[in-house]
Amino acid sequence: MTDFFYNYLHIYLFVALFLLFCGIAGVVYRRTLIGMLVSMELIMNGAGLNLVALNRFISPENAYGMAFTLIIMGIAAAEAAIALGIILLIFRKYRHIEGGDLKEMKD
Repeated sequence: MTDFFYNYLHIYLFVALFLLFCGIAGVVYRRTLIGMLVSMELIMNGAGLNLVALNRFISPENAYGMAFTLIIMGIAAAEAAIALGIILLIFRKYRHIEGGDLKEMKD
């Protein structure tokens, strides 16, 4: 019965890898800070899916992968809250949120 489940592990790992690559591409190619924030969330979701899938298929008797995924979800929520606050402050000061146009922040 366990051999049947190992046949589907690669599907979860490919989906996690796809989320990771979409997130990295979004961080590199997005111009707005909101798009970069969503891309960072995709990267963290890919890592969480990877941990949960490996925990479920490799060692289902312990919950280390799920515990680390909960920690990743907490970090992602805190990161989103802080980043949205910073984005609001940047928009109030400069009236745009384009990532490449924020050279004024170096002053």
